[in-house]
Amino acid sequence: MLRGAPEGQATVVTRALSAASVLCQVEPVGRWFEAFVRRRNIHVSASFQELEDEKELSEESGDEELQLEEFPMLKTLDPKDWKNQDHYSVLGLGQLRYKASQKQIKAAHKAMVLKHHPDKRKAAGEQIGEGDNDYFTCITKAYETLSDPMKRRAFNSIDPTFDNTVPSKSEAKENFFEVFAPVFERNARWSNKKNVPKLGDMNSSFDEVDAFYSFWYNFDSWREFSYLDEEEKEKAECRDERRWIEKQNRAGRSLRKKEEMNRIRTLVDNSYSCDPRIKKFKEEERAKKEAEKKAKVEAKRKEQEEKERQRQAELEMVRLAKEKEEEEARQQTLLMKKEKDIQKKAIKKERQKLRTTCKIEQVNEQVRREKEEAEARMRQATKSSEKSTSGSVSGSKNWSEDDLQLLIKAVNLFPAGTNSRWEVIANYMNLHSTTGIKRMAKDVISKAKNLQKLDPHQKDDINKKAFDKFKKEHGVIPQADSATPSERFEVSFTDATPWTTEEQKLLEQALKTYPVNTPERWEKIAASVPGRSKKDCMKRYKELVEMVKAKKAAQEQVVNAAKTKK
Repeated sequence: MLRGAPEGQATVVTRALSAASVLCQVEPVGRWFEAFVRRRNIHVSASFQELEDEKELSEESGDEELQLEEFPMLKTLDPKDWKNQDHYSVLGLGQLRYKASQKQIKAAHKAMVLKHHPDKRKAAGEQIGEGDNDYFTCITKAYETLSDPMKRRAFNSIDPTFDNTVPSKSEAKENFFEVFAPVFERNARWSNKKNVPKLGDMNSSFDEVDAFYSFWYNFDSWREFSYLDEEEKEKAECRDERRWIEKQNRAGRSLRKKEEMNRIRTLVDNSYSCDPRIKKFKEEERAKKEAEKKAKVEAKRKEQEEKERQRQAELEMVRLAKEKEEEEARQQTLLMKKEKDIQKKAIKKERQKLRTTCKIEQVNEQVRREKEEAEARMRQATKSSEKSTSGSVSGSKNWSEDDLQLLIKAVNLFPAGTNSRWEVIANYMNLHSTTGIKRMAKDVISKAKNLQKLDPHQKDDINKKAFDKFKKEHGVIPQADSATPSERFEVSFTDATPWTTEEQKLLEQALKTYPVNTPERWEKIAASVPGRSKKDCMKRYKELVEMVKAKKAAQEQVVNAAKTKK
């Protein structure tokens, strides 16, 4: 877009612009090339004309704004001690100092010459010192120092007005930024690197604070102390003396440079130790580490809990599998037991059927023969017993067959260990004997010993004879024969077969299992004793009750007799 015409003027179009612009490549020459090289070296993109305009404006503004400050002690300065003077103050640039441009230094020197030149003062009637003893020499030395860039740099390094103090830690407890910020800004002038980072404030980020302290801990200072050299090598008379002077000067500069770097390091250390942001960052870092540590501990705890849960799950699976195996084995055992019970019942039924098919005549014949043999053995046993007891005190008391059976029954009823066993047996026989003969304990003991000496076959004959007598008294008709006397006889209306030890145990267990108030008690008891009916179980129960009562009565009689004797 073209700029519009000023007020009172008109815009005239002479020719139309071309539709397409053409890009042309040009190269600077002459003073424009020099300006291009200068811009490239300082990384500036402004044009040469802009730089020239800016330079002229700055110079003009400098001339207009330059105001010299008269140094009140100028006329009292010692020309011989010019090195210790403040050159900026001598030229009247005390307010600008190191910021003064070369043009301003030149203009200040020109003004000072016009005012303080010896010839001008002499013409005004002022008395002038001879040679270099006049104070004008201080003005000349000041200009020589500040107009030379190297000498001016050396003087700026030891600027007498520069504040080298370092704040202590105690000074910045409450106002850290107000104390240290000006100090860092003041010392930033010595940095070789531009764009010196600022101290910042409480809201500065960690990266900004870290960059600030990294810069100052690695501070690259251009400050050097050659201006304070004690001797000038140009005044040396020979080369060796110049070398010696140069060596002394280097040592002094190195020492001052070291002190300067220690000062900067102390400044940074004091700032770092007092910086509240560092404390905040450390607390945040500590809290972060604690959070990470807690997170790790929590993760480890969860991992251990997960492992424990998996282990418990595995143990539970193993337990369930084991219980399943045990249950299967138990079911298998029950199944096998049921099969065995079924087989036993089937065998028993077959055996009963076999027994009922036997011929009654053969059974009766066999019973008759056994009866005769038993009677013969019994007679022989009786004769032997009478012979063995004929010489004893009780020899006059004959033992009948009933008394022998009663003695055997009493011995079985009152086993060894019963209190006053033989007296109880004698009383039991006296109560139940039908012969009316009174037996003493010693008679019972003697007869029991004789029976123990008998042949086992004779004992069996006595038992069989007693069993036959029981059948006759109760009208029992034998039906079958078997291997043992306890399983030999079965009848249709009752069962007079003696009870075996196994059957006796089953009956006692059933009586305990099914108490008196159990419905259909005797049917359940009979079912628990294979081969026995309800009537058999009830009859056996009554016999046991009678035997227990008789046993108790005999024991009580013995006790009463003992008490009577006392």
